[in-house]
Amino acid sequence: MENRHVDLSVPSAARMYDWLLDGSNNFEVDRYACRLLLEAAPTSRELARNNRWFLQRVVRTLAEEHGIRQFIDFGSGLPTQQNVHQIAQGIDPDCRVVYIDNDPVVLALGQSLLDENDNTAILPVDMTDTDTIFNHTALKSLINFDEPVAALFVSVLHCLPDSADPAGLVRRVIKKLVAGSYVVVCQLISDDPTVRDAVTELMRVQTHNNWGRVREAADVDRIFEGLLVQPPGLVDVTDWRPDSELQQRQRSIEWTEYGGLAEIPSKE
Repeated sequence: MENRHVDLSVPSAARMYDWLLDGSNNFEVDRYACRLLLEAAPTSRELARNNRWFLQRVVRTLAEEHGIRQFIDFGSGLPTQQNVHQIAQGIDPDCRVVYIDNDPVVLALGQSLLDENDNTAILPVDMTDTDTIFNHTALKSLINFDEPVAALFVSVLHCLPDSADPAGLVRRVIKKLVAGSYVVVCQLISDDPTVRDAVTELMRVQTHNNWGRVREAADVDRIFEGLLVQPPGLVDVTDWRPDSELQQRQRSIEWTEYGGLAEIPSKE
């Protein structure tokens, strides 16, 4: 894997997320940015936890109830407890998982975690570069595109500016997948324009424009047009098939992760 420089003067959204989850793979610049974020949106820790729990539940649902054995995790972020491959392979050791991320810290830690797992790989590619992703040898060696695949876009599309066309990214991926595949999408939204503007500006400044924006529910709804949205629909992910009332009570207030799970219908 090529050597990638880590600029310790610029916060990373992945490392900030790690800190909010009480992880240790972050730097002071990330922690400072998180403290600013908590001033603007005090329940951001709850939001991060809710998002991680959603990821675990939806992967388990895909593997247990829908029989999915292939997963591509776009913008996967730093490895933490109960990653996609650990959940899926806990149900079936033959599950194959490909992570995609271009953050150098993510790549270094992810590779060390996956070195001994033959059914898992991490691609050092920008998640918007779908041509490179789908032509990558590691992806082709693990994923059979004649069979259903789950494509995960969990808490990443808000990292992309409108100019990167997040909805277009999802559509390009969908075109590569057979009917009966699944797509998971959730991203940060807020009904309050003051919160949307304040958090978006804070994150853009802190990450040196390596961020997108907090959007509205309608932006996410449009991504799911033409797909077969699975129960309970498109919701605050805290309400997506929660494991316990305790999880449901730990809500974020200023902003939420919104989205769900959908099946790709026949293209006929």
